[in-house]
Amino acid sequence: MALLTETNQQYYQGAQPFLAVANQLDFPTTFDTNLVFGSENPLNINYALNNFKLYGSSSGLPGTWDEIISGYKVTNNIVKFTVSPFATTPYIVVQLKTIDGGKYGNIAAGTGFDAFGETVEDNYGGYEYITLNDVVNNFMVGYVGDGKIIQTASKSDILFFAKRSLQEFSYDTLKSIHSQELTIPASLNLALPQDYVNYVNVSWIDSFGVKRPIYPANNLTISPYENPVQDSDGVPTQDNFGENIEGTSITEERWKTASDSFINQSSATIMDDYAYWADYYGINGSWNWGQQYGIDPQYAQINGWFNMNYREGKISFSSNLNGRLIVLEYISDGLALDKDTKVPKLAEEAFYSSILHYIISTRAGQPEYLVQRLRKEKSAKLRNAKIRLSNIKIEEITQVMRGQSKWIKH
Repeated sequence: MALLTETNQQYYQGAQPFLAVANQLDFPTTFDTNLVFGSENPLNINYALNNFKLYGSSSGLPGTWDEIISGYKVTNNIVKFTVSPFATTPYIVVQLKTIDGGKYGNIAAGTGFDAFGETVEDNYGGYEYITLNDVVNNFMVGYVGDGKIIQTASKSDILFFAKRSLQEFSYDTLKSIHSQELTIPASLNLALPQDYVNYVNVSWIDSFGVKRPIYPANNLTISPYENPVQDSDGVPTQDNFGENIEGTSITEERWKTASDSFINQSSATIMDDYAYWADYYGINGSWNWGQQYGIDPQYAQINGWFNMNYREGKISFSSNLNGRLIVLEYISDGLALDKDTKVPKLAEEAFYSSILHYIISTRAGQPEYLVQRLRKEKSAKLRNAKIRLSNIKIEEITQVMRGQSKWIKH
């Protein structure tokens, strides 16, 4: 169903070279990524919208490339010159923006021509996916028309159910986990990401780059959704519009200043990453935390806690995490960004079945046996997709299970 359309140079470097001929004005590009063009002039504010840079050279030799900053436009991924570059710069390169800036710029000379960005990296691994637009077009070809299960259907209807399917698949089937690396400020609060739906893991990162899981506070504390100011009789007070006046949360303030040693039932302070392991496992002759009589296992950890503050749309952290570097892993719905609206090819068939079931089940006059048949097909293919995407590797399981043969002596 798909063919590679980019050369290795286009895929890995994000560069497509051209050798102009006499009077040539148009240079069509064949990247999988569409060219985004704002302006050819770096002094124009729209120039920053470009996801590429255009370079020219008279010889094509390294170090001779200069950015072309006038005399061209881009339409439908075709670079169109107003005057043919054949006479002065016959060697042309379209360089998509990349993290290292590409290889055709001349930033060493102080000109700042390198194409810095993430356009190339966003395309890596793209063959693993099919775009939502291609899913809709393929569905129109395979399932809609004379002699097919759906006689007629508008593209807008199919697109709606395709988006709904993508959302549902993103929650528990697709690899739709995003992550952000953040530093916890003195306020001990971080705003939820723009495309946040639910959290998966929250961890702080030690000096070795190792993840330390941060656990939800659960029954330890709470972020109250409303904090009305009360009078001396305990009655909430209102403003001029009859609405309760909101104050700050005393619960949150107390949690921010709480001593973790009283919560996790230990009295030691962890000063560095070595002490983390040494004290925890008793290498330094300490208490061997987790073995103290009467300790509550759900609180017997020193990594810290977080709780969701949905009133403010933030995550609140315990005081021992102030200044820590954390990684927040969370689920999105797959529709927030253009690069998210992709379906893994391993789940493509399940995706078509989901759209088909949605369309038939919402139409009047459809026989119930057909609706139930499509529902069962959707469920079966969804299970297959989950198995495929679970990415189970026998070698990795074997490596983990080797430790199960060890005897642990008490």
